[in-house]
Amino acid sequence: MENNQTVYGAHPVMEAVNSGKEISKILIQQGTSGNLIGEVQALAKKNNIPLQYVPQEKINKYVRNGNHQGVVAFISEIKYGSYIELVEKWLEEGKKPFILMLDRITDVRNMGAIVRTAECGGVDAIVIPSKGAAQLNSDAIKTSAGALLNFPICREDNLKTVINFAKQNGFQICAATEKGTVNYTEVDFTIPTLLIMGSEDTGISNEYLKMATALTKLPIQGTVESLNVSVAAGIFIYEALRQRSV
Repeated sequence: MENNQTVYGAHPVMEAVNSGKEISKILIQQGTSGNLIGEVQALAKKNNIPLQYVPQEKINKYVRNGNHQGVVAFISEIKYGSYIELVEKWLEEGKKPFILMLDRITDVRNMGAIVRTAECGGVDAIVIPSKGAAQLNSDAIKTSAGALLNFPICREDNLKTVINFAKQNGFQICAATEKGTVNYTEVDFTIPTLLIMGSEDTGISNEYLKMATALTKLPIQGTVESLNVSVAAGIFIYEALRQRSV
């Protein structure tokens, strides 16, 4: 059965996936098993759809009436792109892509604000992890001023693979961090670039920092140690736009 942004029941969920609907995630009730559940799990894996195993109470929050069979899917208004396909296409066209990778940014409004600025500032695509990122829901769409509906968002299982693929294709990997040694104005953003922004509380994961080719920072003169991530992203984006517009 379908109810606005959700589909519930094993068969309806599988039909939704097979019909091409964009699914942001699927919830499966903890302890639920059987052939149908196995088919849902396999289909989710095949289509790179995040799975979460949750208590029955959480499933019941989304399905007030009806037989959900322990399965609920969330239909997304966002059409996700393929990171590898986009990069290959742009490089074949002779483009020098500027891609933003967001690591563990979970605040919906920050996510929406970053996408809005990215769309205005010439970013080619944004990469987010399939798990541990803000839900791209109606609040995020509203905060982005609708930019989320037509901006390339790539949802990837493994961000290390994203970084490695960028490196193999001649990208510089810039990590925006207070641990940086290079001022943001000293980075050459005119070449193919993957810019990594991290969460406000924990920053960028150490494993991604180690993979970066440049650690870059914003100058801070006040007593507060860091900027809001959407503000910081905006500064980097518009420095890149300035350089690329010269």
